Amino acid sequence: MGVFDRFERRIEGAVNGVFARAFKGDVQPVEIAARLQRELDAEAKLMSRDRRLVPNEFVVRLSRHDYDRLAPYGKTLMNELLPELKQHAQDMGYVFSGPIMIHLELDDTLPTGRFAVSSSAVEPPDGRTPAASQPGVRTSQVRGRLVLEVNGMRHPLRPPGLVIGRGTDADLRINDPGISRRHAQLRVTPRGGDLDIEIVDLGSTNGVVVDGRRVQQAWVGEGSRIEIGNTRMLVHTPAEA
Repeated sequence: MGVFDRFERRIEGAVNGVFARAFKGDVQPVEIAARLQRELDAEAKLMSRDRRLVPNEFVVRLSRHDYDRLAPYGKTLMNELLPELKQHAQDMGYVFSGPIMIHLELDDTLPTGRFAVSSSAVEPPDGRTPAASQPGVRTSQVRGRLVLEVNGMRHPLRPPGLVIGRGTDADLRINDPGISRRHAQLRVTPRGGDLDIEIVDLGSTNGVVVDGRRVQQAWVGEGSRIEIGNTRMLVHTPAEA
C-alpha cells in the first residue's frame, strides 16, 4: 500500500461516523483532506537530500451551500484532519515552516460541489522552522479579518471588540425585543499576529447560544454561530475583506 493510499484510508476513518452523517452535502471532508495532501506534494521545496519545505497555511474556498454546511463543524473537522496531515508530512520527510493553519472561506463565485485550495508558507514570529518530526499544529488560531454577519451586514471583529445590545450605548445595536440593552460582548484580544475572540453574556435576560449550546462565555472562531434573542449571527471570513 502506497503512502497516498495509507493517508486516504486514515482520512476515511477519521471522518467516518458522525461526519459521514453530518456532511451529506456536495463537498465531503475526505475530498478536502485529499486536496490538502496533494497541495503539500505539489508545493514541496527541496531543502536537503531527505527534507522538503511545505506550506503550513491553507485556505479552502467553498460555495455558499457547502460553506454553510461545513463551517459550523470547522473546528471539530480540523481536529480530526490535522493529525493525518501531520502524519503524511512525517512519512514524506516534509518540514512545515510554522504552525499548521486551515481556514474555511466563503466564495460566492464557486458553484455547489466545487472548492478551491490555496497555500502559503508562513514563518512563526521568531523565524525558526520546526523540526521535521515535530511540525507545529495550532487549531485555535484566528486571522484578523473575521467578521460578524448579522442580518446580511458584516461587522469587522477588531480589538478591543464590541458590545451587542438593543440600547443606544451598544456598539452593535439590534432592534430585537428578545435582546437586552447590553446583551453580550465580543472581546477581541491580539495574540502575536492573531486574535483571540470570546463572547461574554453581560447578564442578559434570554442568554447567549453558541453553536446550539447556551453559554455564559465561550471562545468563537471561523464558522461559529451565535444566537441572541431572535437574531442569528455568523462569525466567518468573507471571500473579499
